[in-house]
Amino acid sequence: MNRPIIILCILLAGCAVGPDFQRPTVPAVDGYTPQPLPAQTVSAGVKDGEAQRFVQDMDIPGQWWTLFHSKPLNDLIDQALKANPDLEAAQAALREARESVYAQHGVFFPSVEANFNPTRQKTAGVLSSPLENNSYIYSLHTAQVSVAYMPDVFGGTRRQVESLKAQADSQRFQFEATYLTLTSNVVAAAVQEAALRGQIESTRKMIEFQVKSLELLKRKYELGQIATVDVVAQEAALAQTQAMLPPLEKQLAQQRDLLARLIGRFPSEKIVEEFELSSLQLPEDLPVSLPSKLLEQRPDVRCAEEQLHSAGADIGVSIANRLPNIALSAIWGSSATSINQLFTPGTGFWGLAGNLTQPIFQGGTLLHRQRAAEAAYAQAAAQYRGVVLTAFQNVADTLNAIQSDAYAMKAAVAAERAAARSLAIAQQQLELGDVSYLELLNAEQTYQQAIFNLVQALANRYADTAALFQALGGGWWNRSDVPTGVGG
Repeated sequence: MNRPIIILCILLAGCAVGPDFQRPTVPAVDGYTPQPLPAQTVSAGVKDGEAQRFVQDMDIPGQWWTLFHSKPLNDLIDQALKANPDLEAAQAALREARESVYAQHGVFFPSVEANFNPTRQKTAGVLSSPLENNSYIYSLHTAQVSVAYMPDVFGGTRRQVESLKAQADSQRFQFEATYLTLTSNVVAAAVQEAALRGQIESTRKMIEFQVKSLELLKRKYELGQIATVDVVAQEAALAQTQAMLPPLEKQLAQQRDLLARLIGRFPSEKIVEEFELSSLQLPEDLPVSLPSKLLEQRPDVRCAEEQLHSAGADIGVSIANRLPNIALSAIWGSSATSINQLFTPGTGFWGLAGNLTQPIFQGGTLLHRQRAAEAAYAQAAAQYRGVVLTAFQNVADTLNAIQSDAYAMKAAVAAERAAARSLAIAQQQLELGDVSYLELLNAEQTYQQAIFNLVQALANRYADTAALFQALGGGWWNRSDVPTGVGG
């Protein structure tokens, strides 16, 4: 091997300029809350009031929503994953990012072009003819192949590919974040629908109860046992309760519209699946991922990390643009006055060329582009730290919420039981004439509020449990349909 080829190989194998990416260090924390996490929450002694256990480093299934054991919920999420336009857009964006990487890989290879150029021309009479027969009017046919190649001496092209790969991986995790957001939103919407149905049912029951109370009071009024004001007060209480029903029904209708949107349907299209709190099952074992694993599991954190990676590679690109560029080219072809003479002896030509370009003065453009890339890297680093802090906050918020929900559920169950007993006693005593109407009205209002609080407390347990799975990343790493990264 001769010396020029050896030198060329050394140049081609040169290191890429710019910083090599190093994954950010894991935060030196060993928990999510200032106080140690208890082994389990308190229990309320009723269905879905069971204690939930916090299991350290428990893995999360890819289809975590199946832990609620609701076939309608599973079916609805399957529909959303097939038809939601936001998920389809994220998939298309991922394919676009990957194709951009594959396209950029082409610059590592020489470009080859073939060209055929037939012409008819006349040479001025005052000039000599270029042909042997001294003809001034002639045809010329030229066919040639040209090869061009730009060696990546300083790694600028490699850094460009590295940046695009990082962007494609970032898009992959944006897809995962869209997937997780979609499934979480469907679960949250189903839980909210179930809560609204529970509140509507309790409101209707209260209306039925107040109608019966009103009928009782009217009979007592006809017998002269109570005053008109008591009847009017009960009528007002009934009207107030009836007024609560339309807003709840409006919210339920809007919730059904939201579910239609999430599964890629129009609001006018019927959704078969309906949700009641009694049809859901609260997961008793809750995962608590190690803080070091959280950064691997959260799609938004991984997305921010790849954006940081891309920004670092862009610094290398900006540095390489300030260094010499080498271009190599070669041509080989044939030129003849008739097509049948192409590639015959005496018609061939070839050429080899090399070009070395060193930017000297660009008005500061290349320098400031490098500084802009460095500033973009600093911005991406700060944004990454912000995403990490938000991720830890999300987990801490949901863990605190789940514990508070358990206490709220226990208190709501006790309040509902006490209010139900109080209302039953008040109704019996009213029939016997032992209490006034105002005491019955107070008992009714207390029981109605207790029912609402109980339904909301139960819905909060489901919603915050789903939020924990979302905050911990949703188990995408355990799915068989997870898109792989570009190049591996």
